[in-house]
This record gives sequence, structure tokens and C-alpha cells, in this order.
Amino acid sequence: MLTQKLINDGNHAVDEMLRGVLAAHPKHLTLASPRAIVAKHGPRPGKVALVIGGGSGHEPTFLGFVGKGLADAAAVGNVFASPPPQPIVDAAMAVHGGAGVLFMYGNYAGDVMNFDMATELLEMEDIEARTVLTTDDIASSPDRSKRRGVAGNVFIFKVAGAAADLMLPLDEVARIAAHANARTYTMGVALSACSLPQTRRLNFDLPAGEMEIGMGIHGEPGIRRGPLKPANDVADEIIDAILAEMAAPKGANVAVLVNSLGSTPLMELYILYARVAERLAAADLTVHTALVGPYCTSMEMAGASITIMHLDEELAQLLDHPCDCAMFRVG
Repeated sequence: MLTQKLINDGNHAVDEMLRGVLAAHPKHLTLASPRAIVAKHGPRPGKVALVIGGGSGHEPTFLGFVGKGLADAAAVGNVFASPPPQPIVDAAMAVHGGAGVLFMYGNYAGDVMNFDMATELLEMEDIEARTVLTTDDIASSPDRSKRRGVAGNVFIFKVAGAAADLMLPLDEVARIAAHANARTYTMGVALSACSLPQTRRLNFDLPAGEMEIGMGIHGEPGIRRGPLKPANDVADEIIDAILAEMAAPKGANVAVLVNSLGSTPLMELYILYARVAERLAAADLTVHTALVGPYCTSMEMAGASITIMHLDEELAQLLDHPCDCAMFRVG
């Protein structure tokens, strides 16, 4: 059975989406090439250029976070697929201001390969490029370096973009980005599968009445599948895992994101957040920033993820730094 989508042709869905995004946000975004989205405000001489990117299907990640104070550009891939090297190079060339380029994206093999190729091409043009991978998905591996980057991207990109906007040098922006990533923890739960526009067929099987804890944003296997539990129980399982690894001292400040994977409505997200807030208060942790909504989605997948960033003074200040993007604003 084919899923139902409001599309014209699945093979053209990404490019038609980009036409709509540019038509809706002309004050924020323009194109450097067909798959390279550039901020109209933000890039400037002497500033480190922050270039993010990855596959489509996760909107507003990645292109929604392009704007002043956050990312200068985003390279856009097909659904759940890395952008090729050329749009990555196009994005970087369009926004570099002579202070180097920082690439940031989730830790997936295709993205690593293509962004590394883009780095080599930029070096041939005497443009220095560095990479900081996001690896916040605690369910994906016990080894931090092998983890996937998921909804924690929102906080990690935000902090790095603020550092670049403050005109800090490339070494310092890269240090801050890595520091932000190291203190960010995410785990998700899937309640249903999603489908690609090209096939309109579910990309995995999750029977009615079941959930999968730890599933990735492309349908990668999680750590446990079982009967659907009440929201408080789901939140507890995720918070238990995050707090155990984060090991924040009492009195610490945190930033929290309760994120929809696509079709889960705000009502359910706020039910989850109510439990998250209770648990954090019981652990004597103070919520400095709270985001609730669809920030890193997986097409129409039902489910949610919870992200916690363990803040210090530096991260809190950078998280509060103003930004103005097409789909995200602070200040």
C-alpha cells in the first residue's frame, strides 16, 4: 500500500520544496547553486563561514537554520542522502570571508566522504576548511566517536554559529563546536515508519501498538522494541539514559529539546516535556532553554526525541546570542 503525500512527482520533491522555501523566505535565503542555500545576511569578510548540510527530509534541519547568527550556508542532499561534493563546495565558496570554513553535519558515512572531498577541493583554492561532526545520539553506539548526529544539531549548530558571528577565529569556533557536541545528548522513540517521496512505501515495519526506543532519523535500528508505553514511562526511560551518561552535578543548567520526528503533534510533545521538566527538577537541574516542536524530523515518522545539553557559562551565552533564520530565531 502506497502512503499518501501532497507532492507532484517524488523525483522532483526536493527541488520543488527548495523553490517553495526560497519563495517563502526571500529576506533570509538565496541560492549559490541549485542545492546550495546561502544566508542573505551573516556572511562577511573576516568571519569564519559555518556551512552545514545533509539529506532532505529532516526539515527544518538543515536549511531552516541558515541565517544571521547561525549557519551561513547549507548544502542540500536528496531525501536521507548526503549532498554531493559540488554543492558543498558551492556553498562554502559563496560565503567564505577569508577566515576559513567550518563544516558541521551528522556523523554518517556518506556525509563524511562527500564533505571530506569538498574539503580537498577547497584546499586547492587555498581555502582552509575544518570539520566538527555531531554525535549526540546516545543510542547509536557506546563509542561517542561512532554515534550519529540527530536533533542535538539544533543546539550544537546554534552555539557554533554564535561563535562565528562574534568573529572568533577558526580554531576557537571549532573548539567551541566540539565542546558543544561533547555536552549534548539525544535519544528518540519511533511509533511508526516513514516513506520516501520516490517510493511512497514505508521504509521499515513497526506493528501497531509497538514502539522502538533509540531508532535513528533514517530508520536505523534502535536498542529495544516493545509495546507502546505511556508518555511518562517513555520519557523516564530516555531521561534515565541521558542523565546517567551526562552525570551533571546538582545545580547545573541545561538546555532541553523535545522534538517531533514528523507527525507527532505538539499536544503529545508537551505531555512528554511536562515529565521531562519534573525529572530535571527532581535531579536539581535548571532548564535555561526549552524548545518543543518539530526541529529535526524524519518525513512523516511518528515519534519524538529528547535532547539535553549540559550548559556551562560559555555555552549558555552562545545559546542566547541572537540569530535570525528562515525557520528559527533567538532574540
